[in-house]
Amino acid sequence: MMNEHYKQLLSKEYPNAVSVLAEIVNLKAILSLPKGTEYFFSDLHGEHSAFLHMLNSASGSIRAKIQERFGGSLGMDEQEDLAALIYRPEATLRQLEQDGLLNEQWYRAAIFYLSEVCRIVSSKYTRSKVRKKLPPDFAYIIEELLYEDGSENRAEYHDAIIRSMVESGMADTLIIGICGAIRRLSVDVLHIIGDIFDRGPRADAILNELMKQPDIDIQWGNHDISWMGAAAGCGALVATVLRIGISYNSFDMLETAYGINLRALSSFAAAVYGEDPCEPFALHVLDENKYDAVNLPLAAKMHKAIAIIQFKLEGQLVRRHPEYGMSHRDMLSRVNYQEGTIAIGGVTYPLRDAYFPTVSPEDPLRLTPEETKLMDILSASFRHSEPLGRHIRFLYSNGSMYKRINGNLLYHGCIPMTQDGKLAAVRFGNASYRGRAYLDYTDEQARRAFFAPADSEERLAAQDFMWYLWCGNKSPLFGKDQMTTFERYFIADKKTHKEHPDPYYTQIEHRGTCEMLLREFDLAPGKHSHIISGHIPVKSKDGEHPRKGGGLLYIIDGGMAKSYQHTTGIGGYTLIFNSHHLALAAHPPYTGGNALHASPSLEIVEQMEPRVTVADTDNGKVLAQRVKELEWLLCAYQRGEMMEHR
Repeated sequence: MMNEHYKQLLSKEYPNAVSVLAEIVNLKAILSLPKGTEYFFSDLHGEHSAFLHMLNSASGSIRAKIQERFGGSLGMDEQEDLAALIYRPEATLRQLEQDGLLNEQWYRAAIFYLSEVCRIVSSKYTRSKVRKKLPPDFAYIIEELLYEDGSENRAEYHDAIIRSMVESGMADTLIIGICGAIRRLSVDVLHIIGDIFDRGPRADAILNELMKQPDIDIQWGNHDISWMGAAAGCGALVATVLRIGISYNSFDMLETAYGINLRALSSFAAAVYGEDPCEPFALHVLDENKYDAVNLPLAAKMHKAIAIIQFKLEGQLVRRHPEYGMSHRDMLSRVNYQEGTIAIGGVTYPLRDAYFPTVSPEDPLRLTPEETKLMDILSASFRHSEPLGRHIRFLYSNGSMYKRINGNLLYHGCIPMTQDGKLAAVRFGNASYRGRAYLDYTDEQARRAFFAPADSEERLAAQDFMWYLWCGNKSPLFGKDQMTTFERYFIADKKTHKEHPDPYYTQIEHRGTCEMLLREFDLAPGKHSHIISGHIPVKSKDGEHPRKGGGLLYIIDGGMAKSYQHTTGIGGYTLIFNSHHLALAAHPPYTGGNALHASPSLEIVEQMEPRVTVADTDNGKVLAQRVKELEWLLCAYQRGEMMEHR
């Protein structure tokens, strides 16, 4: 039964029986439509060009629609040209203009072909939903082009529209609008399973694009959490994200996009490490900077300077929080500075680099006055960066540690487990957490780090906890026993670089474990329920498959980041859930530029029998409840229990 206040509100929206009946008919029709297509991406790692290509092509789905519709009338080259126009209309039109190929005949053909593709991808939506996906300035014109009835009068009308657009010089704008509508209609819901930041050059460009998406959710990864924690004020994470950004030559993003002031770090590094070759700190130059040319030897010195500061701040943090159980990660306190060695696990290793001019052996974690001043400057840059603040708030408003949607459970990393397959208990303060309760707790702490009152104990403690989520030994986002950053820089013996995965990663090979995890989050492990995660690159080239637990769990980190492609052998995965099937798209590495790119290989991993409709989705359940409420209101009007208004 609805309360009286809600009844009155509902009657204002639907003031009479006719309006109620019309909405009931509309909602029931929507419930019978095929569900929209959901796309799942993971571990984007700043690879904006590759991600935008995958998104704009709907992971190859648009190319498949072109083949399906025009395979008998257009050659392969013409189909590829049409696909390229849809993916990159502005760049394609510029190139065609330079080549002198734009004329009325080309425009008429292009608008016809684009209208046909748009009609196909919009066929499973209501006209009102399609209208919302169209560019406002051309919505009426595109609608007229879409709903062709084959009559001679209608054909003449369409010809007149196209001719008028060409003559007015607006054909390019119309084409760009139709291409954008095709892309938006091809991807109904977008799920990002974490790790937008780090390694690739332009995470900021990815976030700018994600903010344009009408229906998107994000499950935070540990690389996202590190940036969120840095923006919230955690000094150890400010140093961490700068170290990673510098190490991967991401100066365009740091300085140009986010306005982080690195001049002070540059001056400090040049003064302190001027004669030091900083060989272990040479940059990974996978992408060239477009706007911010960098002197690589100086960048290596900046890299080392911020790394040493990071290790000091991390040591201070683990001393503040013995409950983290991470005192062994206070690496600077374990160095024998006189001999240039470090003892780990009862073994003494020589250091590859034993030059520590800012470290006092008596108090190795103390920042020098110059380092303190430098961190004040860098932290202020993070706090005052308007673009970064906008992106971080977007991550909070559209993100979470996990999400349940349409029977699927989404999270980035893992659910910590014991060796015998039980949910691991993790204690903080006086409470112990496991499974879903642990992820709820970590979500709450992540929000406190940014939104709790400034300088409050609650906020400062939560900021430290963000660092634990980044690299803690029971962090559900990290999922390993330790992060061996120090060892990779300073110790040649690769045995010390080993990071052991949580038992979760062996347990999920068993279907029973995945069923247990689904039940932990109140999801039935039956029909069409899955766990979808990322974080651990899948070694596709070695025959590893993303499917785990008898098809109940998918790890979809396929190596979008260039730095992982030697491990995975591919350029990323997309999981696609439409009304017909669940499909896995394996993308070839993206080569950039305006070159045509091979379509991904598509594997249907699960058929939907019968076809999934809107009624089967979470949103469908909401609409079905609305129908029940409206049926009650209709009955109330018909019985005279509520007064109708005209």
